[in-house]
Amino acid sequence: MKSTVGLRAKKVLKSNGLTFATLLGVIIGIILGVSLKASREEDWTDREAMYVGYIGKLFLNMLKSVIIPLIIPSLIAAIGGLDLSLSGRIGLRAIVYYMSTTVFAVILGIILVVTIRPGVGADTGDASGDQTTKRNVLTSDTLMDLLRNCFPPNIIQAALQQYQTTIIQPEVADNETMPAKELWKMGNNWTNSTNILGLVVFSIVTGVAIALSGEDGIPLLRFFESISIVMMKLTGWIITLAPVGVCFLIAGQILEMDDIAEEFRKLGWYFGTVLIGLSIHGLIVLPLLFTLVTKTMPFRFLANMGNAYVTAFGTASSSATLPVTIQTLEEKNGVDPRITRFVLPIGATINMDGTALYEAVAAIFIAQMSGINPSLGQIIAICITATAASIGAAGIPQAGLVTMVMVLDTVGLPSESVSIILSLDWLLDRFRTAINVLGDSIGAGIVNHLSQKELEAMTQREQDSIALEMTNSSSTLEEEKKQTLKHAIDGARDL
Repeated sequence: MKSTVGLRAKKVLKSNGLTFATLLGVIIGIILGVSLKASREEDWTDREAMYVGYIGKLFLNMLKSVIIPLIIPSLIAAIGGLDLSLSGRIGLRAIVYYMSTTVFAVILGIILVVTIRPGVGADTGDASGDQTTKRNVLTSDTLMDLLRNCFPPNIIQAALQQYQTTIIQPEVADNETMPAKELWKMGNNWTNSTNILGLVVFSIVTGVAIALSGEDGIPLLRFFESISIVMMKLTGWIITLAPVGVCFLIAGQILEMDDIAEEFRKLGWYFGTVLIGLSIHGLIVLPLLFTLVTKTMPFRFLANMGNAYVTAFGTASSSATLPVTIQTLEEKNGVDPRITRFVLPIGATINMDGTALYEAVAAIFIAQMSGINPSLGQIIAICITATAASIGAAGIPQAGLVTMVMVLDTVGLPSESVSIILSLDWLLDRFRTAINVLGDSIGAGIVNHLSQKELEAMTQREQDSIALEMTNSSSTLEEEKKQTLKHAIDGARDL
């Protein structure tokens, strides 16, 4: 009996060794950061904190370096190898799932923050001018930016920058006046952030073009498949460094905090509201949806994704976690690679349930702290903008903080109010990233379940095609043998 338990424990440790090691790295990182913080009275400088987190930054950079060469070839190869009817149905299922869960997450967050009201009664500070702040970037601007980023003018530039509309207020001397129509001017801003959305659209269109090219597109398809395989191997090597990288990444961020106890205490209600929303969405809504669709319990599926959750929490980047998510779904949950490499890159870009929920809660929380009671129209605007902004949020650490400014501008709140929640954003970012990855994983599992008939039909067609090629090859070889024998007989007769 003991030997059986020991073997099972050994098997579990062996199959989940990296998960446990990464989780241990998170715990050690927290302990290390808190211990170093308490080791002296004076604050740690930014340079000293950078030294502690240096190894973690290197690990994060290594993961980021394989994002583009992994996403683009994988997506192109996945779509190029599918027939268009199959890819269309799979894509539609994925989009419907992603949009439905994101909208539900936003609504859930709004219901919780309006009910709990974490910002009411807080010290609002000097917020006298906040209520009359002019609205800058509108919801329409955010939506148009998303569409612009879908079609980048330069695919190389898309790997480095994405488009964002800004409002420029001309400088005017106190004794001068400016015509009303010139008070605000639209500005074009290319931010230094990878335009993942544009790259995904480009990859999808390229994959479709390969699929339509037939035999002529096969060499290019094989090229991208080869790149994808090599990059997955490289990614596996980088992932093994996760425990050490995550440890120092977290320790360095803790050292950058001014006062750990005060930081956690002053925004406790806000922190709790966000966590309650993320917990309900991640532990109840998404698993329940998985059970309803697949008619199976979600516990084993979710447990097998442990490494992806821990990596997401440690790196705070859904894009950086993408290689781990793909590997775990394929190897432990048996999801078809044609599904994971098609659905997950799209999900890592547009399916940000945790980010959408967080932005809705944060915007209304800031309004409450500023003494503003959002109207129904403002709440609807928050719902729309939070959904749109989460779709365009890059899958990098604290990207939600950047898009948070768009949401605040939409409802007329000053963008500088984002500093109110900055102290806790680094930790909430990790929780919402884990929920983002959880949503992507469950989405891939649901789409894989719903697409079994199409996948089986495609596999059968591939096998029939291979069998036909082999038959034709055998027939050709047999015909060549007959012709050779005939020529030999004819030659013998001539002699």
